Amino acid sequence: MAEFILERVIPATPAAVFAASLDPELHVESMARYGETMVKGPAGGSFTEGSTVTWRARHFGIPFHLTTMVFDIDEPHRFCDRQIKGPFGAFHHEHVFLEHPDGTLIRDTITFRSPFGPIGALVDRFFMREYLRRLVAERNDVIAVSLQP
Repeated sequence: MAEFILERVIPATPAAVFAASLDPELHVESMARYGETMVKGPAGGSFTEGSTVTWRARHFGIPFHLTTMVFDIDEPHRFCDRQIKGPFGAFHHEHVFLEHPDGTLIRDTITFRSPFGPIGALVDRFFMREYLRRLVAERNDVIAVSLQP
């Protein structure tokens, strides 16, 4: 399994950053350049404990479908999501929101494994980790902009 941690301070309260992070429409906005859309969204229009969502996106010129489930919600401190169907051998994302003198520190911990055994492990090590890090950073940029006064 490959893993990375990405941290970012956003000048807003943990509650505001937490809520923005669970907003499916904001997620779609943050992934617009990848053509990501919600094929099947969460009931009620927002993520809650046990929500599932199916995303469609194009990465590396290849169309993908990814179904994730949100769980372990501890508002406004933490929640997780994981792939339940999709292109990864495994994918888990922990979102943590900590008070910080300048607002909220978001700590994203992503653990993943590409398919195809040893070949997938090489892809993860030399390419996928940085690609996913960039996606999460772009998503956090959109969250930060959305919370500016």
